[in-house]
Amino acid sequence: MSGMLDPVLLRSLVAVDREGGFTAAAARLGLSQSTVSGHVARLEKSVGRELLRRDTRNVELTADGAAMLGFARTILDVSQQAEAYFAEPDLSGLLRFGVSDDLVAAELPEVLLEFRRSHPRIDLELTVGLSETLGAKVAAGELDLAFGMRRPGERHGELVWRDRLVWAGSPESEVVDPAAGPVPLVTYPPPSITRRAAMEAMERAGLVWRTTCVTDSLLGLRAAVLAGLGYIVHAESMLPDGLVPLPGHALPDPGDADFVVMRRPRPATGPEAALTALIVASERRLRRS
Repeated sequence: MSGMLDPVLLRSLVAVDREGGFTAAAARLGLSQSTVSGHVARLEKSVGRELLRRDTRNVELTADGAAMLGFARTILDVSQQAEAYFAEPDLSGLLRFGVSDDLVAAELPEVLLEFRRSHPRIDLELTVGLSETLGAKVAAGELDLAFGMRRPGERHGELVWRDRLVWAGSPESEVVDPAAGPVPLVTYPPPSITRRAAMEAMERAGLVWRTTCVTDSLLGLRAAVLAGLGYIVHAESMLPDGLVPLPGHALPDPGDADFVVMRRPRPATGPEAALTALIVASERRLRRS
């Protein structure tokens, strides 16, 4: 089975899918058509599954082929990151890194300190903000890398972990009774992902809410909740100190969220690959629980 992980074979499968056929894929890779066809055949033999459905005019992925394509892209991307990391023993240059506020409040500063000690010639420039805003800055070329949140089903970014979103309040919070009146919400401003998750969950359940505090600071959210102004939706493993999931099940499930590393759609630089690798390796430390 190890042959199916050969990057040479995987690269041929990705090229056939991208170019729409063996002839164009071979031209792109600088190989003969028979070589590319042979690579795909070896992949199919390794897994014992048909990956491509061929006829005289078209080449289409099977369900197993689509699954293998996803794995192939991930493997090739990680391989590229590893090559970039080890290509230059003494990494240097400017790395513009964005991170969401809730991550900065957890263990990430310690991880970044380790990174700077390991790579003292990298000039790290940090931007803190909402995940959606950071993603837009990456897409616009204003940031090189960002670590933040996305909703399940979205495709951008490299997944580090998936987290459950929960309703949270102070330890003195009682079971919420939505029938007693509008549910008080404490939120980040738009385009906050957790704000949208909270409001969409309330809408689906047909419940009424009112916004009692809007702040772009996690410290502000924590202070407002501890003061009894309302409740927040937040990633369970990243709950601020002093806040706890609400007891009972009166409020609708806000779903899950993915924590991802986002970067521009181009080969990773050495500094980008190094920081991405460290974040992925530190996943357990970054989660509070």
